[in-house]
Amino acid sequence: MPDILDQAMDAVRAPLTRPFGRVSRVEGLLIESIGPQAKVGELCEAVLDDGARRPMEVVGFREGRMILMPIGEIYGVSPGCMVYATGSSLMVDLGPGLLGRILDGFGRPIDDKGPLTGLTGRTAVNRAPPNPLTRPMIRAVLETGIRAIDGLLTVGRGQRIGIFSGSGVGKSTLLGMLARYARADVNVIALIGERGREVREFIERDLGPEGLRRSVVVVATSDQAPLMRMRAAFTATSLAEYFRDHGKDVMLLMDSVTRFARAQREVGLAVKEPPALRGFPPSVFEMLPKFLERTGTSETGSITGLYTVLIDADDMNEPIADTVRAILDGHIVLSRDIAARNHYPAIDVLNSISRVMSVVASPVHKSLAGRMRKILATFRDSEDLVRIGAYVAGTDPDLDEALKAIHAVNTFLQQAVEENEPFESTLDKMKGIFHE
Repeated sequence: MPDILDQAMDAVRAPLTRPFGRVSRVEGLLIESIGPQAKVGELCEAVLDDGARRPMEVVGFREGRMILMPIGEIYGVSPGCMVYATGSSLMVDLGPGLLGRILDGFGRPIDDKGPLTGLTGRTAVNRAPPNPLTRPMIRAVLETGIRAIDGLLTVGRGQRIGIFSGSGVGKSTLLGMLARYARADVNVIALIGERGREVREFIERDLGPEGLRRSVVVVATSDQAPLMRMRAAFTATSLAEYFRDHGKDVMLLMDSVTRFARAQREVGLAVKEPPALRGFPPSVFEMLPKFLERTGTSETGSITGLYTVLIDADDMNEPIADTVRAILDGHIVLSRDIAARNHYPAIDVLNSISRVMSVVASPVHKSLAGRMRKILATFRDSEDLVRIGAYVAGTDPDLDEALKAIHAVNTFLQQAVEENEPFESTLDKMKGIFHE
């Protein structure tokens, strides 16, 4: 009995003796607090007058005061509110029971399926990338079930590749096809900064029950605080790392890196970090490689990362697109012009590349892909000449071959949403174009 009483007294005494500070100022997205002692990145809680708690994160210090940014709502915070330090950064639950669930940026379920089950542990969402010398080489193909990608932009298990697209060109549909058809053991899908309407549409229409069964979806919509949007991306990556460390081949689909970077821009500018390129502060470009390098191969499994990048005004050289393209192992460009021709998926093959295809594809496969690229390039260069009737057959043997094969190549590159193409069938169709 005394032991039980001692435990109860300890539980009552703990919050009374726990160090705390008090809110001294609220300015925009920032909250200043006098105390408690905490570190950058540590989670704190502000206790409102009605007893509600607001989670916050330490983002800096100024003139002896702690600078906090809310992860959720800021409403109700007032001068004098008590602020407690939790002593740790954001942690997320792990376990096989996460499959088929939809979570928020804290890793909490939002799908009305009850509490999480089958949990085995917790981990911090902020983790360092693995040692580059411990990463095995990428050797195996990840079959995506999409002809244009498997045939001409072959992806390897553990590769990181970007999907670059303007708005309304079909990237969400392409992500849904990848989630349903790719031969990965587990999908982890991060929807960062999406419109609330699009979240359910993606889950029910693009992902579907088949895709959701072997997926974990992490959601932070555009109306949520910038820190929540950022932490949702870190949470999704931590979940992918858990499944990889347990021997799974994981596919991490994130939509989008651009909104993730914009959230960091809001945080950086709020703490008075000077803007650099097009309003993005230096912390954005320091954070992106640390975040993107966390995926890849390991000694136990792999994370194949597919990250969408929104291109402002279809400008591939805008700062975020240019930085991400330099970090990743390839890029798939979706073209508005190709989509306007009712050609889906609207992949611009000639402006896209997979940097590991030369390693994972067979010599025959690479030869067929090279010939198809040559046909597309030759036809594109002379398309206007052909359409006005100014080209005389027999003048250019390469163009003659391109004119004979271009229809078959374009047909090969188009694929219906409900169509799942096996990898061997893709290679057979490529051979069929050249009658091999």
